[in-house]
Amino acid sequence: MSGDHSAIPVIDVSPLVARSGTDAVASEIAEACRNHGFFYVVGHGVDQGLIDQLDGLSHDFFAQQLEAKLAIRMALGGRAWRGYFPIGAELTSGQPDGKEGLYFGAELPEDHPKVKTRTPLYGRNLFPDISGFREVVLDYMASLTELGHILMEGMALSLGLESAYFRDRYTDDPLILFRIFHYPPLQDSESVWSVGEHTDYGLLTILHQDNTGGLQVKTGSSWIDAPPILGSFVCNIGDMLDRMTRGLYRSTPHRVRNEGNSGRISFPFFFDPNFDAEVHAIDSDLIVADDKNSRWDSASVHEFNGTYGEYLLNKVLKVFPELGQSEL
Repeated sequence: MSGDHSAIPVIDVSPLVARSGTDAVASEIAEACRNHGFFYVVGHGVDQGLIDQLDGLSHDFFAQQLEAKLAIRMALGGRAWRGYFPIGAELTSGQPDGKEGLYFGAELPEDHPKVKTRTPLYGRNLFPDISGFREVVLDYMASLTELGHILMEGMALSLGLESAYFRDRYTDDPLILFRIFHYPPLQDSESVWSVGEHTDYGLLTILHQDNTGGLQVKTGSSWIDAPPILGSFVCNIGDMLDRMTRGLYRSTPHRVRNEGNSGRISFPFFFDPNFDAEVHAIDSDLIVADDKNSRWDSASVHEFNGTYGEYLLNKVLKVFPELGQSEL
């Protein structure tokens, strides 16, 4: 890709998928992460038919009456943090978002160690009573998990590391979180955002968005659009990759404003370190490029001590404070 900072790069990752001739792709990923923190991927190998199925089922779910959607409300998911939330129930920077959504994660049995110890974010999913919904969601998460491993191999190569660097240290058993969001058209108020300015918490986000548009990415002091590109995913790096690279790869603020005439559907998939992993800098000799004074939350991704799970829960409890209630 060229050094153009005004447009988000599009990277053909088919060599990574085929595990052949990856040097050029790694260079493109490196440049995209240094300049933008965002990039599109094509040639990813995920079945378009599966994506289309999920899109259709998602429209079916959100077209239901609120009472039907609340049958799988997040309160019923307890500490697993799964299920449906209505418009305004999720906060960004303390402000309600103009979206509704479904939360999913790795499907785990009751005898899984983390489920038995009631570790937050682990457990069974809540699925709507719509034929095929469960099967398609689980198939999609499996496909995106495999793509996450492939893209993190490319990320490792982009940093001059062995391709298995992240898998060996952080993602052999990744924390997988998956969302299906619906953004109704916003009203005239300019003070409301579909999703306010934020960065993602983990390693890598892989996003499918429909044709509505509305995603915006911050580059320097300005915002640029990340419009839909047919057959692509939008990828962005999260706070943990920022921490690992000491700011060389920066987690980039982004936001959504649906100004169209129809609802927007998106599928953000979060490929993150293991819950119990302690995240360290790749090269401790690098000087930290800390941007906490200009970040949306004025927080440093480099100063905390502990596991990724602790970092994530600290952020999550600001979005869904009820998750911290002991009776869940």
